[in-house]
Amino acid sequence: MIPSDHFVRFYNELFKFLETLPPEEMQAYYRSVSEHQEMHTLALFKEKGLKGMYEYWDHIRFEENCELELELHEDRLVKRMKKCPSLSKVLDNDASPCYSYCNHCPGWVIPLLEKAGYVAQYDIIDHRKPCCRSVIYPASSGRKSSVTASEESGEAK
Repeated sequence: MIPSDHFVRFYNELFKFLETLPPEEMQAYYRSVSEHQEMHTLALFKEKGLKGMYEYWDHIRFEENCELELELHEDRLVKRMKKCPSLSKVLDNDASPCYSYCNHCPGWVIPLLEKAGYVAQYDIIDHRKPCCRSVIYPASSGRKSSVTASEESGEAK
């Protein structure tokens, strides 16, 4: 098994390579990761809805040593990543970070959530900071999935 420090560095270099290709290649990669994640999550998300998503990310919070806050509400799940261990490792090595590194999370999560009947509004906040937030809603809420970087674009926090 590859150590996480090496995996994160490899992932960073993979994203740098994919950025040199047409954008649809990065999207195809995200779709592939999303399809693999279905084996672990899709049934849970469909059967238990937001509660199942809470269970999944609560497990990930400890497995990946994330500083992640989760708030489960009747109509939404709020995730606040206070310190992403993955991007933190990328920023803490001698390789330059891939600007779009953070996009991999919504890149694979949103297609999976949409298959389960949900949408996600991701705020990456800033591609150079290891923190983000997202809110997941049932698709019936009328909202659409989106990805923003509020501090980069000057949006309100």
